[in-house]
Amino acid sequence: MSNEDFLENRTLEEINIGDTSNIVKQVTKKDIEVFAIMSGDVNPAHVDEEFAKNSIFQKVIAHGIWTGSLISAVLGTKLPGPGAIYMSQSFKFLKPVGIGDTITATVTVTQKDVEKKRITLDCVCTNQDNNKVLTGEALILAPKEKIKRKKVPLPQVEINFNT
Repeated sequence: MSNEDFLENRTLEEINIGDTSNIVKQVTKKDIEVFAIMSGDVNPAHVDEEFAKNSIFQKVIAHGIWTGSLISAVLGTKLPGPGAIYMSQSFKFLKPVGIGDTITATVTVTQKDVEKKRITLDCVCTNQDNNKVLTGEALILAPKEKIKRKKVPLPQVEINFNT
């Protein structure tokens, strides 16, 4: 088994100001549809191509919080990783994200409060053209103990349309 088969956190003691981590994900129509199903947000800007082509963005766009969820993925799986507790998050949505865009979600430690066991992270998502599409800040209760776990396999998701 390779290290890619495991999730390993970084404890408060292992984390330093300036530490950074990221993930990269290309947006698919299926991502948007599954997020709409899961969240219940079926705003036509996200799921109706006919409506979307006449909207301000002239295309189907991903939910802003879908993009924000990539930040959550970095925090929960990489920095700090398993055992981290999300305390707060702010987001500013700067540009639309559409099908085919490749988003890099990056977090960087900006503050470390050893007494309260908290870290503050700058959060940025950029697209394939290196344009910022989202910025924000997260406050995390950092893990106290080291955790290394085998990744749990997830089920395949299939979308069936009722016609």
